Amino acid sequence: MPYAIVKTGGKQYRVEEGQTLLVERLPGDAGSTLDLEPLLVAGDDAAFGDALEGASVQAEVVEHVRGPKIRIFKYKPKRGYRRRAGHRQELTRIRVTKIAAKA
Repeated sequence: MPYAIVKTGGKQYRVEEGQTLLVERLPGDAGSTLDLEPLLVAGDDAAFGDALEGASVQAEVVEHVRGPKIRIFKYKPKRGYRRRAGHRQELTRIRVTKIAAKA
């Protein structure tokens, strides 16, 4: 089965057709399609580097979600310094629909 290494949100993911994954928030509504940036396409027609001209990885936006709440707590003993903050990452669930080595 062909797979690809794609880059999105400053991270790299190994994806196959039909796979769903959570990535950092991407533009687009649920149901819209995106083109992801392939770094490597492997399978019948392997391509990487300069041979990626025409290679494409298409994905469909399934939904937009928020990650778990992270608590940040800073503390310095004997100084009365305490800070508490929280963070929830905005995420997008995508489904890879097509991997093509050459368009």
